[in-house]
Amino acid sequence: MTIEPNTFDLSTRYLGLDLAHPVVPSASPLTGDIDHLHTLTEAGAAAVVLPSLFEEQLEHEAMAMFHGREWSSGSFQEATTGFWPEMEEYNSGPGPYLELIRAAKRELKVPVIASLNGTSRGGWTLYAKVLEDAGVDALELNIYLIAADPEVSSGAIEYRYLQLVQTVREAVTVPLAIKLGPFFSSTAHMARRLVEVGADGLVLFNRFYQPDIDLERMEVVPNLVLSTPAELRLVLRWMAILHGNVACSLAATTGVDGPEEVIKLVLAGADVTMMASGLLRHGPARLAQTVDGLRSWLQERGYESLAQAKGSLSQKSVSNPLAYERANYMQTLVSYSPPW
Repeated sequence: MTIEPNTFDLSTRYLGLDLAHPVVPSASPLTGDIDHLHTLTEAGAAAVVLPSLFEEQLEHEAMAMFHGREWSSGSFQEATTGFWPEMEEYNSGPGPYLELIRAAKRELKVPVIASLNGTSRGGWTLYAKVLEDAGVDALELNIYLIAADPEVSSGAIEYRYLQLVQTVREAVTVPLAIKLGPFFSSTAHMARRLVEVGADGLVLFNRFYQPDIDLERMEVVPNLVLSTPAELRLVLRWMAILHGNVACSLAATTGVDGPEEVIKLVLAGADVTMMASGLLRHGPARLAQTVDGLRSWLQERGYESLAQAKGSLSQKSVSNPLAYERANYMQTLVSYSPPW
C-alpha cells in the first residue's frame, strides 16, 4: 500500500523534543540572524541550532569596553569618566545573542537550540544559565579542546570533559547535548560516561577547523573548508556503534549534504542529522529537497515511518557487526584496484 507524502510519519524525538523530521540546520552563519532563521524554517527546518556563543569573544568585548571607558578618565575636567558612554548605555556582552533567542522563540514555531563554546568552568556555567533564562529549548555544548600539551594525559582530558558536563548539568535544567570531537582513545566508553554525568544527547562530531600556512606571508592562517559527503564515514561508523549502546539522543553532523547522507545516518541510528555546509553550498532550498528525498526513499522501500528504519543498519542490527570494525578495514584494502 502506497503511503501519501502528507501522511507518512517522518517524526523523530531529539533531546526530549518532538520534531517533524530529522533534518536540522546546525550552528553556522545562516542561523545567526532572525531573517535567515525565518528562511530556514519556511524551507522546512524541524528545529534550529544557533551559532556558538564564545566566551573569549564576550571577555574581549568586556575588556575593550573597560579600557575604553577608563582611557583619559580624570585627565580633563570635561571628561571625568572617560570618553565612552556609560556601560549600561552601550551594547556589550551577550545582549545581541540573547535578543536573537528571544526573537526566535517569539517568531518561530520550531525548537530553538543554543550553542555555547566556553573556556572556563565559571564561564560555561554562567552563560549556560543565561541562555536557559533567555528561553532556549535545549543547549548544545560545543567543546573545542585541542589536547596539545604533552604533559596532559588522555585521562586528564577526559576528566575535564566529564567535570564540565556534570557542572553545567547541575547549573541548568534544559536538555543538554554535547558536541564531541572524534579523537578519544575509547569513544564508546567516553560516550557512556558523558551520559552518566548528565548528557541528554551527543552530537557526532565536532569538526575542528585546521590552520594553514600562507607561503607568501609566512604566517599561520585560518582556512575554512566546507565539509563534503566524503567526511561522512567517520560519523557513520560511530553512529552505528553507539546506537543502542548509549541511553541518549544521537545527532550527526559533518558531511551531511543531502538526502543520501541523511538516509545512511538514519539507518545507522541517528535521531537527527544536522546540516551546515550543505546549506551554505546549496542554499536553504536544500532542506526541502533533503526531506522530500528521505521520504521518497523510505516510501519506495515499504517503510511506514522513520522510526521503522532508524537503526536498522546499526552495529547491533546487521548480520556482520564486525563490518563496522576491523573486518571492514581488511576488506577495503584487498578490494581496491588502482585505475592504472
